[in-house]
Amino acid sequence: MSSSRPPSITTGSRPYHDHAPLTPSNLRQSRTVSSSSMSDDTPGHLAGPSTRHDLPADETTETTSLLHNDHAHDGPCDHGTFSPRVSSPSSRGGIFDAEIGSVADSDGSGSVPSSETQLKGNWRKTFSSRVKSKKMADSSTLAQQHGVQDSWGMYLSYYVPFLIWIKQYKWSWLKGDFTAAVTIASMYLPMALSYADNLAHVPPINGLYSFAINPFVYALLGSCPLMVVGPEAAGSLLIGSIIKNSIDLGRGEDDNAVLQAKVAGVGVGIAGATVFLMGVFRLGFLDSVLSRPFLRGFISAIGVVIFIDQLIPVLGLHRTAKTTEGVTHGSTVEKLEFVLTHLGDRHHLTAIVGVVGFAVIMVFREIKRRLQPRYPGVAYFPDRLIVVVFSAVLAWNLDWEKSGVPVLGKVEAASGHTFTFRNPFQLSHMTHIRDAMGTSFLIGMLGFFESSVAAKSLGGEEIIEGMQLSPNRELVALGAANLVGACFMAIPAFGGYGRSKVNKSTGGKSPMSSIMLSIITVICIMFLLPWFYYLPKPILSALIMAVAWSLIEEAPHDISFFVRIKGWTELSLMAVILAVTVFFSLNLGIAIGIGLSLLQVIRHATRPRIQILGRIPNSERFANAEEHPEDLEFVEGCLIVKIPEPLTFANTGELKNRLRRLELYGTGNAHPALPRLRPQASNKNVIFDIHGVTSMDGSGTQVLEEIVRNYRDRGVRVFFSRPVSRDNKVWDLLERSGIVQLVGGRHRFVDDVKDALRMTEVEDFEETGACAVASDNLS
Repeated sequence: MSSSRPPSITTGSRPYHDHAPLTPSNLRQSRTVSSSSMSDDTPGHLAGPSTRHDLPADETTETTSLLHNDHAHDGPCDHGTFSPRVSSPSSRGGIFDAEIGSVADSDGSGSVPSSETQLKGNWRKTFSSRVKSKKMADSSTLAQQHGVQDSWGMYLSYYVPFLIWIKQYKWSWLKGDFTAAVTIASMYLPMALSYADNLAHVPPINGLYSFAINPFVYALLGSCPLMVVGPEAAGSLLIGSIIKNSIDLGRGEDDNAVLQAKVAGVGVGIAGATVFLMGVFRLGFLDSVLSRPFLRGFISAIGVVIFIDQLIPVLGLHRTAKTTEGVTHGSTVEKLEFVLTHLGDRHHLTAIVGVVGFAVIMVFREIKRRLQPRYPGVAYFPDRLIVVVFSAVLAWNLDWEKSGVPVLGKVEAASGHTFTFRNPFQLSHMTHIRDAMGTSFLIGMLGFFESSVAAKSLGGEEIIEGMQLSPNRELVALGAANLVGACFMAIPAFGGYGRSKVNKSTGGKSPMSSIMLSIITVICIMFLLPWFYYLPKPILSALIMAVAWSLIEEAPHDISFFVRIKGWTELSLMAVILAVTVFFSLNLGIAIGIGLSLLQVIRHATRPRIQILGRIPNSERFANAEEHPEDLEFVEGCLIVKIPEPLTFANTGELKNRLRRLELYGTGNAHPALPRLRPQASNKNVIFDIHGVTSMDGSGTQVLEEIVRNYRDRGVRVFFSRPVSRDNKVWDLLERSGIVQLVGGRHRFVDDVKDALRMTEVEDFEETGACAVASDNLS
């Protein structure tokens, strides 16, 4: 039996295949790549020659003159970027040099010495070429091409933004920055004392350390000019859980302030080191891993836990709680039960002070919220400072301490010395390091997420030229700030949206407001600590309750939104996190929430999004046939499959099953219990549209090779449309894995689906003709 296929025709150095599409696309006709630079892997080979290869040696085209640096005409050329120039600098034998970015003569000749020779003659350039990353080297090339000065100072300024904004600082900004710093100090320094004492269970001065150290370090390294870092309720509560766990394990006692400060320093140090290393290894993309429902559910759970925790000191039940077993270290539900069953045991004066203080704080807060849109100056009103100062004056004059109202007492460092430096990673702290590892990692992650949200919210207006928000540099800045703070046993401090918004609304223009805030805090630590003695603890707890209320009140908006869009998965995640946190523990709620979020990410990443395509009637366009099957035409004998994403080990596990369902049913939505609905003859040709496959790893390549091999073993013809450039790594993997040879050669990789369909028609015709000839011979 003989075949009717004619032999391939050779034109120039490349074979011309008779089975190419009969009407090549205009895109392929428009290519004018010289034969001197075109190899068999150029797209023009797919449909036959697109340029003439039988030209005489002395006859050149526009393309050949560009590559060989010939003149298009006598005299100098001034026709723009793409005009051929003889004076193009030479490089290594006509190869594009990534460091110089020029194309040399094809014969390698030229008067300009190579970049390697130049670098050997200049040790500074040699050192720079060894130290700079590839991106920095490419940037240097761009800078040279555009006449921009390229120096190490430019890169150093990028990684240390202080060098950028300090050069642009204007004296007119000083008033606004100072006003913002004073306003933030008046509102949040009492909060820092309260966070440290009531949530973190460390000496109150450790909360002030977070405002004395962390904002200063962040101002030097941070990439968001208006963000102010400081202690937050969530991080302080988690530090308190580390200390409680340490006490439960028998590492110390409740009244051992020195040990508690050490444990806090260890926890903050691990959190800071975690965040810092994430920045060094460029893991800033992780701010998108945890979903919005997880963050909302966790923050709401934090608010509920804090609010119920602070009911005990606000209502004056602290003494009864200490004598009742299982309350101090119990779950949130147990504490709520204790509060409801022991209301009669409250200390009346303490309860009056706490409840009235909370009510006054909430009234001031609501008044400012309503007036601020019309009267922006209301933001300067230090309502919380007034409440704290007024209550302290009353406690001093009326001697509330003797009446049973607890006051803050003497504020001093646990070691007795202010700003005592202590390495949190000492070998003697190894037991505490092991105990704090998991929770500290969560502190760092959640602090970064909150800071990321604040930075993105504030980053819409670029105040300082050259300051670019970068998640990786934010990780480095936040990590470095907490590492330095941990050396002085400060509680964790990260960026907060509310605090940063106050900074912006009260006149802050640059990171100088953070530096001034640190200076003000240091002055308070050095000279004003005795004034904090009479601060009533119920008032400090009321301040925290107001913060907890603000965390809870944001949840109804998100809940109503997800109900409206029927986002039951998101609502379930929020409910699970809240329930586990309230009924069991904060750490378990966080662990389960992160686990469920990561499961969602993995599930989403491992689902292949392949589609079966149908032709839009009266056109050569194709669309997803599963969305509107009644509006599309299926091509007889062809299964057209679109792979719209990179192929990796994560999403190729189900690729075979998905393809099998498309073969059997023509859709991925059919239940596998159904019998075959699509005839076998409909899968005679399989066309893969791989325009979205911009990358592949080894596992993805192996699975694709197995799929193609299986098709070929079954006698199915395989075509690929819209492949990547032949210079791409994906093409290299396709060749190395043998996929190109399996499908029948490079001509099976075409520029469009319609070209592949034409090839199937040609090959069907050839097979039909061959069968007819064989039939005639037999007869």
